[in-house]
Amino acid sequence: MFLKRFKEKSNQKYINNILNSRKPNVDTCKIESVGVIINFDEFNNYDVFRNFFKSIGILENKVKFITFITDDKLTPNNWDAYFNPKNFGWNGKISGVELQEFIGLEFDALISYYKEDNLELNLVTALSKANFKIGISGKDQRLNDFIINVNPNQTEVFKNELMKYLKVLNKI
Repeated sequence: MFLKRFKEKSNQKYINNILNSRKPNVDTCKIESVGVIINFDEFNNYDVFRNFFKSIGILENKVKFITFITDDKLTPNNWDAYFNPKNFGWNGKISGVELQEFIGLEFDALISYYKEDNLELNLVTALSKANFKIGISGKDQRLNDFIINVNPNQTEVFKNELMKYLKVLNKI
């Protein structure tokens, strides 16, 4: 337990260094690829997003999902990829091919669809190479470029607000 606390501190320090050195680079290019990070404990209906992205003209093969699972025994079969606390080491070290691949992809937009302030979820969001980061949690406002403050079960409100602001920002 004592080492776990030190590990959390080292990873939080790593996140702070990343976020303090990050320079938001939001441009006016249209969104063609999207990554979605979901906390399985809060929300697990990714078809809502697949249908939404299809309705705004984003190709299905340009949408990538990854979900955070706290218990290995609850591994979902239909997700693109998943990760758990065991994928994280000291000082932001990441293990797991799927997680490293997701972080390395340069999405036009990243949606961090989780409300809970979770170190692992925050680390994945911070490390992502996405151009435009959208989230629903305002705990650390440095993580996302754009925040829609809704609960995870309010998908219709989120979709309507996202659509409205993406049109205003000339992203769709």
